Amino acid sequence: MSNPYREIFRAPGAKGFSAAGFFARLPLAMAPIGIVAMLSQTHGEYWLAGAVSATFALTNAVISPQISRLVDRMGQSAILIPTTIVSVIAFAALIVAANQNWPAWTLFLSALFAAVMPSIPAMLRARWTEIFRDRPELNTAFAFESSADELVYIAGASLSVGLAVSLFPEAGMIISTAFMAVGTLAFLLQRSTEPKISPVEIGGPQRSAIWLRPVQIITLALIFVGSTFATAEVSAVAITKQLGQPEAASLVIGVYAVGSFVLGLILGAINPKMALQRQLLIAVSVLALAALPLLAATTSVALLAFAVFVSGIAISPIFITAFGLIERRVPESMLTEGVTWVMTGIGIGMALGAFVSGWVVDNFGPGNGFWVSIVASLSAVVIVALGQRSLSGERASSSAAPLAQPAE
Repeated sequence: MSNPYREIFRAPGAKGFSAAGFFARLPLAMAPIGIVAMLSQTHGEYWLAGAVSATFALTNAVISPQISRLVDRMGQSAILIPTTIVSVIAFAALIVAANQNWPAWTLFLSALFAAVMPSIPAMLRARWTEIFRDRPELNTAFAFESSADELVYIAGASLSVGLAVSLFPEAGMIISTAFMAVGTLAFLLQRSTEPKISPVEIGGPQRSAIWLRPVQIITLALIFVGSTFATAEVSAVAITKQLGQPEAASLVIGVYAVGSFVLGLILGAINPKMALQRQLLIAVSVLALAALPLLAATTSVALLAFAVFVSGIAISPIFITAFGLIERRVPESMLTEGVTWVMTGIGIGMALGAFVSGWVVDNFGPGNGFWVSIVASLSAVVIVALGQRSLSGERASSSAAPLAQPAE
């Protein structure tokens, strides 16, 4: 039996852009929790750390789709170079502001400019689509990317917290910024696989992908899914600190996505035949059920790590089905923007989750932060369940970009 993952990497240039993209997107996981870990230590207030992290994530959520829309029109190299430069400079300013105890407004301003960081996962998926458009290998490539996102989450969030706790508060953010600068440069040097600009984008204006009903449904659902990420991160940092083992936070955050990573690879290899919208509903339902044991897992690091591990098993399947639906429902000329809106939903959710769970931890204790995960995951179930009809429709036209799709 052939290995489907080996097959997709036989495509010319696939190994190069994928390897570079792995390092370029590490800051997606490292920066939000890195800001929390850095500022909670330098300033001693979780609400401030969560608010600055939320400023970065929410601003990135607003700007990133617009950057990707420009990429669809002008190409990856033309847009990623200036945006990455601005983001790297802003992250450097944020690190210095935290280290030198500059006024709080400098933290927010730096986070604001750092948020022009482009969505590398969207750029990667656009390259895979350019290679395997309308071929079955594309689903395997998307499954690989979803599992790679999980690996980035495992390595990035754990590394960021571990460096900040074991070395010095700014260590995670310094490494994160370096990964973004070097990784993005290496990614852009892979010119042979850069998607060509479609004549549709050159010919005139078109409506944004966010006006498509499937994009709206999936983005809204993943706002709540993203909230569960940040809640797990903030709560893990707070609970391990309360238990007198702050260094264990990186371990707890790391195991959060291990099961999801493995399950994602398996799903990509077997390629289930069930309709994607139904797979998505099952995945978010599992996420909601698996969040319940978190409330009883605050008495020891081992119990916390196990509960967090179980709660994360549905994440990769959610990603795989969500991005698969976007590829099937969004016009080809709007794919990068469509994928970025989904990433935006995750970013918004992480921002809101970090802020709300930080407030809950400060006011009601570390263990109660997990209530945010339960409410958020149940909300995702309701949204996906109500959106089943729209998610089962045909691919939209880029010129019309209708708000709703007919059911099959």
